[in-house]
Amino acid sequence: MEPADLPPPAAGSSADPPVADPSTPAHKPSKRRDNRAAAMQFLYMWDINRGEDLVATLDSFFKTLDHPREYYAFAEELIRGALEKLDEIDSLIKKLAHNWAFNRIARVDLALLRLAVHELLHRRDIPPVVTINEAIELGKTYSTPDSGRFLNGILDKVKDSLDRPARTAEK
Repeated sequence: MEPADLPPPAAGSSADPPVADPSTPAHKPSKRRDNRAAAMQFLYMWDINRGEDLVATLDSFFKTLDHPREYYAFAEELIRGALEKLDEIDSLIKKLAHNWAFNRIARVDLALLRLAVHELLHRRDIPPVVTINEAIELGKTYSTPDSGRFLNGILDKVKDSLDRPARTAEK
């Protein structure tokens, strides 16, 4: 089943990959947002059902999307980076998610957190506020109405711990 064919996700740990809420106003998202959405969907699916072979799983995933794989080069960079640093990322999320048991975080929100924390820590070419705003917007589209506040709370703490300006990228 392709992500676009699935119903909107419920909060929590549904086995279906997250898809956009059809009640969200239609507008053409940027290529970067498309890529972040694809990366979030893959991380969500990987969390629910980890394949034996990442390369084969990525191949299958990219075949389900609307554009050729080359269009999703940024998504693939984010996916690979987040998975390579997953233990570090999850450890930080656990530390910062006060009053939230890690296994109780909605899987869509967890995928967004993993993606955004990876960007904040390891993608100095992206301004931290851009990463946070993108995660919040994706949360509004793919998760619950309260997702934005939850994501912002954790990601703001990560941003505040960085040794770089929040509004500029490094060249």
